[in-house]
Amino acid sequence: MGGVGSLPGDIDALIQALQHVNDTLRSLQPSAVVAVVLKDSLGLMSLWTDYVLKTTDVETGRDFTAAATIRRFEPATQALADSLLVLGIVWASYRVMWGHGVRSQYTARVLLPRVFMGVVLVNFAMPIFQAAVSASNVMSSAVYDFGNIPDWRSWISAFTVDPSDALWQVLVTGVLVVGYDVLALAYVVRYTILVFLAISAPLAAVLFVVPDTMHIAKMWRQWFVTNLLMQPIQLFILAIGFALDHAGHTQLRHLFALASLLVVFKVPGAMGGAEKVAHKLEELAHTGVSHVEHRLVRA
Repeated sequence: MGGVGSLPGDIDALIQALQHVNDTLRSLQPSAVVAVVLKDSLGLMSLWTDYVLKTTDVETGRDFTAAATIRRFEPATQALADSLLVLGIVWASYRVMWGHGVRSQYTARVLLPRVFMGVVLVNFAMPIFQAAVSASNVMSSAVYDFGNIPDWRSWISAFTVDPSDALWQVLVTGVLVVGYDVLALAYVVRYTILVFLAISAPLAAVLFVVPDTMHIAKMWRQWFVTNLLMQPIQLFILAIGFALDHAGHTQLRHLFALASLLVVFKVPGAMGGAEKVAHKLEELAHTGVSHVEHRLVRA
């Protein structure tokens, strides 16, 4: 009975506690709540230094093709590519030997340069791949040396949001930080794709030699060019966005940086479209040259 009699006092204490929580929540500005959440969402930006600003082996910082995963799988794919290349040469040689007429001579003239290029691309796939990656890193370093892109480790450690700012300014900053996190994850995916492309580079060289599989080799080339060159182009766009943002052309904080980030996400698709146009032009040029060669051979 004593416990039952104490219930009204407990209810009063509970009501007072809830009233205190309600008063505390009402006293908080919405921008302060967003600022706290924003400060806790910066973890993924630690990936920028390893993945976004350069293309190297993230474990050692050395050449990209020195990665342990590439070194583990690439020798096997190179041996397989050499075996397939030998089989392709034997098969094509038999076709030339048992063929008759001008067509066989034309096939031999086309086959020999392809075989030579295939041997070079298969056995020197890693140095050629690393040379392309190094060229991309040089372009990325040149963009970074402009000084508009901040040092991300220092930027993260010094990052603050003023709770007294308007809610829209804090929200724009929040969207910007989330966008940077998404971009960091996208570059982790890019790194994985480049590792796959490096391992499969010798096989792509064999596919380039065989005429019936050349379209697959061109698809590999499109992936490689898009994923490699997107880095310096996106860094250049980000540098322009940071320059506009620092100039303070708008009252809304980080609006130009957010606009440049939206453009950055359009770069891979734009490069893919440009690659398709170049591919169509290449097909037209190849068709024209083939017709001319056929005319000369018949003459």
